[in-house]
Amino acid sequence: MGASSKLPRKAKGERPYFFEDPAVDKLLAMLMALAGEVSVLRDRLDTVERLAQEHDLFKQTDIESYRPSDEVLVARAARREEFLSEITRIVQAEMEGQQLKAELDSYDEAIDLVETDFKR
Repeated sequence: MGASSKLPRKAKGERPYFFEDPAVDKLLAMLMALAGEVSVLRDRLDTVERLAQEHDLFKQTDIESYRPSDEVLVARAARREEFLSEITRIVQAEMEGQQLKAELDSYDEAIDLVETDFKR
């Protein structure tokens, strides 16, 4: 695979299910997404801490005593929201599908009522 090759964000076709209860599959998918994110984060943090120590940039106590500014807190909150959205994407997609189905069912019921009254 070349450096410019990129895999599609979503697989085509139906999501495979491995457990009898599809909710378990969804939870497993969310857990694995989270585990992947945490693993990458830990590797990157380890790299930063090792480089900082190598170059005498700061100490571990500097990290522990750091107090973020309001701007940093806002940026972190936005990043956290995006992160949680990605992890819960599978559940959100299903909820949106159920909401759309409920709206369509409601629409169909309204049409049926109008047609029934019209025929009278």
